[in-house]
Amino acid sequence: MSDDSISEQLSKTNEVLAEWAARSASDSEQLIERFERMGYAVRGKSEDEIAEVLKKPPTRPAQV
Repeated sequence: MSDDSISEQLSKTNEVLAEWAARSASDSEQLIERFERMGYAVRGKSEDEIAEVLKKPPTRPAQV
């Protein structure tokens, strides 16, 4: 398997996981809080907006 193929598969997997996590977070204040502590600005966003945020690196430092 080539590096391009592995990279492409990883990218697709990350997108699927971001969308799944966004669906889960839209019903869970605890998950929203966890993503916020990880540095993802997701509070107050729609499911689609959360998915887009999770497809990118965190925008803030993680909080302990």
